[in-house]
Amino acid sequence: MENNKESKTILELKNVTKRFAGLVAVKDLSLKMKERTIHSLIGPNGAGKSTVINMITGLLPLTDGEIYHRDTKISGMKAYQIAQTRCSRTFQNLKLYRSMTVKENIMTGMMMDMHQGFLPFMFDFKKARQEDKAMNEKADLILKFIGLQELSNEYPANMPYGKQKLTELARSLMLEPSLLFLDEPAAGLNPSERVEFVDIIMKVFESGIDIFLIEHNMDVIMNISDDITVINFGSKIAEGTPEQIQEDPLVIEAYLGDRYKKEHGKGGRKCLK
Repeated sequence: MENNKESKTILELKNVTKRFAGLVAVKDLSLKMKERTIHSLIGPNGAGKSTVINMITGLLPLTDGEIYHRDTKISGMKAYQIAQTRCSRTFQNLKLYRSMTVKENIMTGMMMDMHQGFLPFMFDFKKARQEDKAMNEKADLILKFIGLQELSNEYPANMPYGKQKLTELARSLMLEPSLLFLDEPAAGLNPSERVEFVDIIMKVFESGIDIFLIEHNMDVIMNISDDITVINFGSKIAEGTPEQIQEDPLVIEAYLGDRYKKEHGKGGRKCLK
């Protein structure tokens, strides 16, 4: 993929800081994500990556700084308000409902778009049926898009871990996001599951959804990213294309290591398959 330098900025962090008591988890972080790109955030364990996504999506308040989705300032908004700007996400640890089927789990992703409250639902059966039908049809389309239609009535606990991850991804698509945050989507997957998941990520991106990605698997990062931001101890230490990041001495020292450079060579990308 090639980064379009003329693209508009879809996400911007301006001097974002997060403190937990005496601990600075993220320090003065600024970045710009361009429209129609996959932008990855990498760094060692404990670098502050998930904290960044949690601040962007409203699960954690900022200590300092500002965050914008397109032209809308989203820092200070509640999580559901940020979701209404068409930001969606998956989580590092699966948050699926064990008592619900795959399809029912996916349908929960559309709840914020339902216009019927409890009392109207009780007395306006026609509108309630219309919304229920629309939600079912949308879930069926996404199940087919992701390749889970044959598992729609299965319970997540009975499925392989890779299919559970796909279920959470499918749920995030019910919101029809323009920007999707993926927090370590390939973590815990075996090689064949990882290839399948990356193929689906690319399918999602090619459908018109921009992706902000946290991932530890460097083969995934280097193969699908347009731009990469690297943080260590909560601060940005590098930013650039995959080729630039692989050659950056600070990134090699703090995260990739000399072994990675020797195995991959200058500017080289390994095929996931």
